Order: sequence, then structure tokens, then C-alpha cells
Amino acid sequence: MFFDRTRKLWHSLAFRLTLWYALVFVLLAMTAFALFYLLIVRVIDQRTDEDLLTNANRLGQIYNLEGSEMLQRAALLQVQSVGEHKMFFRLFYATGIFYSSSNMAFWKSIGIDRRAVDDLLVKGRTYSYATQPIPDRPFKARVIYRRFGAAIMLQMGYSLEAENRLLQSFQRIFMITMVALLGLAVMVGWFMARRALAGVASVTRTARQISEEDLETRVPVFHQHNEIDQLAVTFNQMLDRIQHLVKGIRQMNDNIAHDLRSPITRIRGLAEVTLGGADLAEYQGMAASTIEECDWLLHMINTMLTISRTEAGLDPKSFRRLDLSALAHDACALFQPLAEDKGIQMQAEAQGGCPVLGDAAMLQRLLANLIDNAIKYTPTGGRVRVGVTCDGESARLEVEDNGTGIATEDHARVFERFFRGDRSRSQEGAGLGLSLALAIARAHGGDISLTSRPEQGSLFTVRLPMEDSRTQ
Repeated sequence: MFFDRTRKLWHSLAFRLTLWYALVFVLLAMTAFALFYLLIVRVIDQRTDEDLLTNANRLGQIYNLEGSEMLQRAALLQVQSVGEHKMFFRLFYATGIFYSSSNMAFWKSIGIDRRAVDDLLVKGRTYSYATQPIPDRPFKARVIYRRFGAAIMLQMGYSLEAENRLLQSFQRIFMITMVALLGLAVMVGWFMARRALAGVASVTRTARQISEEDLETRVPVFHQHNEIDQLAVTFNQMLDRIQHLVKGIRQMNDNIAHDLRSPITRIRGLAEVTLGGADLAEYQGMAASTIEECDWLLHMINTMLTISRTEAGLDPKSFRRLDLSALAHDACALFQPLAEDKGIQMQAEAQGGCPVLGDAAMLQRLLANLIDNAIKYTPTGGRVRVGVTCDGESARLEVEDNGTGIATEDHARVFERFFRGDRSRSQEGAGLGLSLALAIARAHGGDISLTSRPEQGSLFTVRLPMEDSRTQ
């Protein structure tokens, strides 16, 4: 159990964010320490160099005024006033021979820095600095070399022991402070990470509560206008779409069950009635009716499959150049006898030369569904108009009738599968024709719109991209 919790904690986003917070804090703190440490070292070096140069210049003035003997006395007094463990001096000739110095017992006969001496003798500088190690000592000395006259050299050094202790104390204080601040950074980072991810936890809890039976739960939105609120809003919108989709699937299943139940019930009724008699004609009639009902069921199932395949997308490689006007004229000629039998005037207003790229069989089926619906819901003495126009970028197909029309509240649902308005329930059909027409139009890159008023007729407008606009 403990190892499972540890593993989950290690892989949690809050732990990783806390780790990043702590890492960034440590890097920034170490960078700040390094800069501050270098600044302290630079200040100490500058102060030490200035003090050494001031003392060396004072001794140089004494040498110029009173000679070598007074120089030795003044240098010795200077070292004794500071402390022989803190400062030393030596006087030597350019040949490297020492002739005077302070007590060097503490300094263990510190050597001569040849680079600094060369700066004085070869490059002609007045003074030069060097940082030299002290034998058997854990610290170093800052040394100035000063030239007096033509032959005398001064080596004066200052112990950096106090400065080293100061820097070591600073390092210890920094490490202790870093440990304390690191612990504080971890706690603050954990608090901030948990607080920032509180909304994500809310989304997770809501997702766990959602099931097929419960799609009403939503993630609370705190209106703080941050990314978590955006996630919650997006998640809720997704749930709304899923709920709408599930509702549509359930409704479609109910419609399918209803439409399947009716013919099956009729088939069973015919069979039951026929079993009560022994007349061959009755059996033949039952068989004919059964075939008719099965054909209707097969037609409905095949239409549903066609809609699904079309919504999944048609293969553009099967498209070819078609004249939409010619397709409209052919469809009108096909439905002309049906219109005449019902006493409906069929009118074709299709301009010539309206090229589109598409599947001929599918577009013919689209036209057939729209014209068949127009004839079906137009009373005797009415008219149906089929028009095709081109506006340069798209081809517009219009199928208009002056029939019963469609109620305003049903406009948004007429293209849904199995939907049939109150006015259409008296007519034969499964409510799949307009769904298939919409699927075909969209598979060709177009769409269908509806304008209708009850008792005044309906106008279905199909827009398809023309061949030229597709190839550009």
C-alpha cells in the first residue's frame, strides 16, 4: 500500500510541478549566491589592494626623502603596528638578494613571484600584485611588489586569513539558509500546485461520476477566467454534445424499433389470419404481402446504410464532371408521369452548362428524394418547380412546391433520421429521404437549406461547388 501511494505521488502532476518549482528556486538562489560571492571577493580584493598600495606609496615617499635606512625602519614599524601575523615586508635587490625583512617565522619564507617581478623590471611598471600561497597555511596572502629607485624592490604581503574566514562563514550561512528556503519552497510549491490543479481534480471527479445513465453532472465553473475555467467550460460543452448525441441515438433507436415493429406486426397478423383458413389464394396473398413488407424493411435498412457510408465520406476519385442542369431535366422527366397522375404541374427551370464534380448516382438520388417529397406533399392542382442556376462559384439547385409546408418548429429537425412532422405522418415513408439528401450534399462539399411556411409550400435549396472552383 505504501509503495503504491509513493508511486502514484511520484507520477502525479502536482509532485512534478513542486519538483520544478524547487529546482528553479535552487538554480536562481545558487546563481544569486554566486554573483553575491563574486561581488564580496572583488570588494575584499579591491580594499586589500588599495591598502597595500597606500602603504607601499608611503614607504616610497620616505625612501625618496630620507633614504634606504629610514625605509627599513618605517616598513618595520608599519608591519609591527598591523601585526607580524597579518603583514610582512622584505627588501631585496634586482638580483634577488634580500637585505632586510620583518619577522618571517609565521610566513615560512614565502617565495618571490617571478611574474610580478618581471612586470617591474621588464615592463617597467611601478608596482604589481600577486596572490601567493603560504607554506603550511590553509590560506593565502595578497602581495604587492614596488620598485624604489633603480635597484631596490619591496615585497609587502597581507594575510587573507580573516577574509577567508568571512567567506567560509558566508558559505555556511548560505547553505543553512538554502536548506531552510528549499523546505519552504517545497511546501509553497506543493500548496501552489495543489491549488492550481484543484480545478483539474474537479474535472476528474465529474468524469468519474458520469455514466450512461447520468449525463446531467457538470463541472463547477468558478468564473476566475483562467485556464482551469476554460477547461471546465470546454468539458461541460463536450458533455452537452455527448448528451445530445446519446439522446439522438436513443430517439433514433426508438424510431427504428417503431418502424420495424409495424411491418413485423403486419406480417405476423397476416400469417395468423392465414393459418385460420385453408385456401391457397389466402396463402399466396400472405406471401405477396410478406414480400412487400420485407422489401420495405430492406429499403429502409439499405437507406440507413447508404446514409452512414455517405456521411463517412465519398471517394473523390469516383467523381466525374456532370452537368447539374441535365441531371435536373432527367429527374423531372422521370417524375413527370407521377406528377401528371396526381394533377400537379411539373416545371423545370434549369440553365444549360452548370458543371459540377460528383457521383452521378448519388446526385440523382438527392434530386429524386427532393422531388418525390415535393410531389408527395403537394395537393392536386399544385405545382413543383425545379431550378438550377450558377453564380460563378457554386451551383444552386432549388426544389419548390406550394404544398402543405413544414411547421416552423420542425425546420431544424427535418433532416434528422426518422423524423416525421405531424403533417407527414399520414404519408408513407420512414423519414430518411431528407437525411440522405443532406448527407449527399455535404459529401460533395455543399449543403441544403430550407424555407417553408405552413400551407404555403416549401423551398429546398442545394448549393454545390462548381467544377472550376474545386480545381482552382
